[in-house]
Amino acid sequence: MKIATFNINGIKARLPRLLEWLEETRPDIACLQELKTSDETFPEADIRAAGYGAIWHGQKGFNGVAILARGADPVERQRGLPDDPDPSHSRYLEAEVDGVVVASIYLPNGNPVPGPKFDYKLAWMEQLRRHAAGLFASERPVVLAGDYNVIPTDLKDDVFSATAMASDALAQPESRAALRAILAQGWTDAIRAIQPTGQVYTFWDYQAGAWPRDAGFRIDHLLLSPVAADRLADAGVDKEYRGREKASDHAPTWVVLR
Repeated sequence: MKIATFNINGIKARLPRLLEWLEETRPDIACLQELKTSDETFPEADIRAAGYGAIWHGQKGFNGVAILARGADPVERQRGLPDDPDPSHSRYLEAEVDGVVVASIYLPNGNPVPGPKFDYKLAWMEQLRRHAAGLFASERPVVLAGDYNVIPTDLKDDVFSATAMASDALAQPESRAALRAILAQGWTDAIRAIQPTGQVYTFWDYQAGAWPRDAGFRIDHLLLSPVAADRLADAGVDKEYRGREKASDHAPTWVVLR
């Protein structure tokens, strides 16, 4: 089973790229973030024509998450993060597909630092930690997939320039500590389980020639419960999709479970 996460950065603007990626890579489950469209305007017909069932949690112009399943309809388990500090934001969706529990997650960006947006980011991550603990305790195959908006370390493996990102919410000690607190429950960072060292980026900004310079960083993560981690066969990033015409600023990131 191939499970992917992809911050599409506007599903209507990127629909040709999304359909292209689905056809060429055929993930069994695709978790999408930053739909930037309402529930009513989600392109369900196009997704179904591509062979995928879908559930979605939209928001006009901002945020929004979805879960697609090839040849199946995801069974929704949770819409919105329990006790979300601001439930007006569509940032969390959880479903079951073929016995696997999958969450599509779009964490708050948190900029500028300090400020209320950064406070919201940390509060949201604390609620995610609490909910993740319950999922972990279920002893089921669970994948928490999404755009976490956290760069795990200052290493070149994770970020092109620690200095350039030093004042960004994505690289603050508090953001990293919140991510580590989730991992400390026993979740496995799938990418680093397969590739413990070496450069792996999932995002390149549209500004300052970031893509041609390969000035990227790793913020899209798939966290696996022990049952899922025991089945881990491979993980990677579909980097070349970032270089296509009118691409998202994120590249699809994926795992394969036996």
